[in-house]
Amino acid sequence: MAQRNTWQRDRVREALADASGFVSAQSLHATLRDENTGIGLATVYRALAGLAAQGDADSLQSPEGEALYRACTSTGHHHHLICRSCGLTVEIEATDVEQWARRTAENHGFRDAEHIVDIFGLCASCARARDERDAN
Repeated sequence: MAQRNTWQRDRVREALADASGFVSAQSLHATLRDENTGIGLATVYRALAGLAAQGDADSLQSPEGEALYRACTSTGHHHHLICRSCGLTVEIEATDVEQWARRTAENHGFRDAEHIVDIFGLCASCARARDERDAN
């Protein structure tokens, strides 16, 4: 069943597009609350889930287990490199991962397998800052 386009959903979509990197539903809700939109947290969750299901938002699980979202800039299946410190996100192609996932599924008798691969680390800038901090 398709979700209706409401002003609340449109506002969540706009707020997500304005956010830098991946954000949680709670963080996006706080932004919308600060703007006195009156949009509730449950509405934000529903809107984000709908946007992700339609391919209009990327969704991933943080290392802490929290669902994070961002406005999708690519169409089709893709993967991300994500900085654990600043949230910088780079969309990447991962042909080797695609081949490995397909081969692994087939080797275990699985068909129609899907996968999600996101790589978390420190971007060059955050790694340099950490190295400088640790050197002092």
